[in-house]
Amino acid sequence: MTKRFGTLLVPVSGLSGTTYPPGTPVAISGRGASVDAFVGGDWIPLAWWEFAEGRTESD
Repeated sequence: MTKRFGTLLVPVSGLSGTTYPPGTPVAISGRGASVDAFVGGDWIPLAWWEFAEGRTESD
């Protein structure tokens, strides 16, 4: 399975309560208007406008 990566465009809070600033790299899972993202082990539900998709693990 190919992992996708992106970067946050706005501050977003993870499930842990930590707020991640714009520019934070995230691992992305899922497709569509909302995706699951992860920073370390922290889960971050993201809407399409909160992140920019970048490279994949296979790049």
